[in-house]
Amino acid sequence: MTADKPSVLFVCVHNAGRSQMAAGFLRELGAGRIEVRSAGSMPASEINPVAVEAMAEVGIDIAGEQPKVLTTDAVQDSDVVITMGCGDACPFFPGKRYEDWKLDDPAGQGIDAVRPIRDEIRRRVEALVADLRG
Repeated sequence: MTADKPSVLFVCVHNAGRSQMAAGFLRELGAGRIEVRSAGSMPASEINPVAVEAMAEVGIDIAGEQPKVLTTDAVQDSDVVITMGCGDACPFFPGKRYEDWKLDDPAGQGIDAVRPIRDEIRRRVEALVADLRG
């Protein structure tokens, strides 16, 4: 990890909800001081529109994002790898910091169910930013 710009990778199965919301928060809260990546073990064809709506409610636009496939390079190039329900699909490399965030999947849920997931992701990303800044 470089002292000036750590790199974080968020991984979930479809890279359409949780990991995209987390990446959106980290881009905003990290203010350019943290490199942000997200990926999925089995990426969806598009971002979950309810996740887009939930993030728009708090002023963060993730509508232009696209689900990306998880690659070994993405893991190798990241200092912190945060998984959200992708199980054993995420490659493991010694020396990386791994965290598994147990969060409900917003897929197929309405906005009222997605808001608390979004808010929990924000809380965790705020703690991560504080930790990475030392």
